[in-house]
Amino acid sequence: MSEHPLITIIVPVYNVLKYLPRCVHSITAQSYGKLQILLIDDGSTDGSGKLCDQLAEEDSRIQVFHKENGGSSSARNLGLAKAEGEYIGFVDSDDYISPYMYERLLGELERFQVLAAQTGRDEIDENGERLPDICQPPDSPQVIGTEAFLRELLLHRGDCSFCTKLIHRDLFPKDAFPEGKLNEDFNLLIRMLPCMGKLVSLPDQAYHVFYRMGSNSRRAGRDDFSRVFGDCVENADMVAKIVEREYPQLAEVAFRFGVFQRLEYLLHIPISQMRGDHKMYQSVVRYLRRHWLRAMGNPVLTGKNKLYHTLFAIAPKELRRLHAAWRKRDA
Repeated sequence: MSEHPLITIIVPVYNVLKYLPRCVHSITAQSYGKLQILLIDDGSTDGSGKLCDQLAEEDSRIQVFHKENGGSSSARNLGLAKAEGEYIGFVDSDDYISPYMYERLLGELERFQVLAAQTGRDEIDENGERLPDICQPPDSPQVIGTEAFLRELLLHRGDCSFCTKLIHRDLFPKDAFPEGKLNEDFNLLIRMLPCMGKLVSLPDQAYHVFYRMGSNSRRAGRDDFSRVFGDCVENADMVAKIVEREYPQLAEVAFRFGVFQRLEYLLHIPISQMRGDHKMYQSVVRYLRRHWLRAMGNPVLTGKNKLYHTLFAIAPKELRRLHAAWRKRDA
């Protein structure tokens, strides 16, 4: 590691004209100044691309690249190809970060001699209200082995976001983020874990997520169904194979994860799409029926999980209709 290593911050940009200045200025205001800031305009149509060029004129550390729209993963992969830093960070263009974030992440990387570090995050909604924490940060800096970290991810207690992390560039494979997919952070992080060794987790909540309806994984309409739920099921199958090969002691936790992701899928798919010709839907139901006995004996699934598993395996569409009626009654 060099005495003052260069950190590359990659910011995919797509139609975020209102929020982009706050994001970029929170990066340029970092207490650690040796930064390469890459704004990747992913074919914006609202003037965000022009704003990127204007922001670059304010700070020589900013570089802008314009490309046809290809999604966040495509933009991030282009950023990785242009990155010159020894360490890589990501910030989503409608989020913002505390001014000390990268200085502290780098300091803990050096202190514990690890290749990856993460900070905590909070979430703010469109009304400026703070939402409940998704991931609970530790009380003090904590070094976590990859097996323990994977276990937390599979129990939905860990943070898979690359935006909260600073990672050595050597850990990133070519074409790192799967393009055309959502839940891409989880996909890449799981693939990186066997080479990562250890990760240090900080108690600070220095990354600030702006929860905005209308983003890729957030849909306001009743009949909208984000493909993130299907991608999460596919990632559950991927991690099951990695666990079988690298962490067999986590087999039951990985199985629980696969069941949980399928229950989430069935709780969100519109009833109108629960049809016999819907291949993904049918495969999810078949999985629950085929693995019912194992699920009932799984020590990690809760009683509520097992009840939903049973009911969805027997009558998925009827359960969803009943579930919708309950929600309407309680509204």
